[in-house]
Amino acid sequence: MKALFQFSALVLVLFALIVGRNACFVVTESDQAIITQFGRPVGEPVIAPGLHLKMPLLQTANYFDKRFLEWDGDPNQITTKDKRFIWVDAFARWRISEPLLFFQRLHDERGAQSRIADLLDGATRSTIAKHELIEVVRSSNRAFAVSSDMPESEEPPKNVEFGRTKLEAEVLANAKDRARATGLGIEILDFRFKRIDYEERVRQEVYSRMTSERKRIAEEYRSEGAGEAARISGDKERELKTIASEAYRKSQEIHGKADAEAADIFAKAYNKDPEFYSFLKTLEVYKTSIGPDTTLILGTDGEFLQYIQRDQKKTPQ
Repeated sequence: MKALFQFSALVLVLFALIVGRNACFVVTESDQAIITQFGRPVGEPVIAPGLHLKMPLLQTANYFDKRFLEWDGDPNQITTKDKRFIWVDAFARWRISEPLLFFQRLHDERGAQSRIADLLDGATRSTIAKHELIEVVRSSNRAFAVSSDMPESEEPPKNVEFGRTKLEAEVLANAKDRARATGLGIEILDFRFKRIDYEERVRQEVYSRMTSERKRIAEEYRSEGAGEAARISGDKERELKTIASEAYRKSQEIHGKADAEAADIFAKAYNKDPEFYSFLKTLEVYKTSIGPDTTLILGTDGEFLQYIQRDQKKTPQ
């Protein structure tokens, strides 16, 4: 009997602990809770952090984050006012502003992410379709940063009337109005374009134009280089001819001076002993004209024979 009493007491204590634990729930600083009974919300949302009570076993605490939450959408293909096909990738921040309404309409964050994607996608398409591409990618009319090797565009850039920042604000305002009108219990806090890119076919066309433009610039540089090379080659040839002609002129002047000095020396030598000078010149002629097998026939009146006879007469017998 005593053992049965102890067992019953133990069961009652365990039951009390379970009931007491189930009757209490804790709400942290980052959470808010909705109490449901048999799946239906009862009472007001619990926002204050701390320990709270509920009916054990009958009621359930459903927690929701009250911090700023992230939405990161998938890239969507959108057409601008000037018929440009672009991919738009965006992100946003939102929060649960009315937990009871949020629980009734969306139930959890997964459902909220899907509805936010619908709201922001529709607002983004509506906004971008009313503006040209330059309004989406630029926020001001500051001058384009053009490289020095790029030619100036013949068509001046269009002025930005709204700009990317205002378009983001317009998408955010439209999405906020739609979320408020549908009563989802959420508030969209911020919206930003993360990435904007051309559609693949258009991107290839843009790359082709960029490649063609670069090739054109390269051809201009090549033609300018060829012209400069021809000019340098012409200058080189002209300078070489000038140097060669100047060198030839100087060599001719030197030759002329040398010939004049030689003639002057010959004249002075001739004036000192004309007969001896004539004899030497005659010997030079015979030396160059007579070979070892040459037969020489001399006349009695030849100068060379006279020189030989004169030399024999002077030689003693």
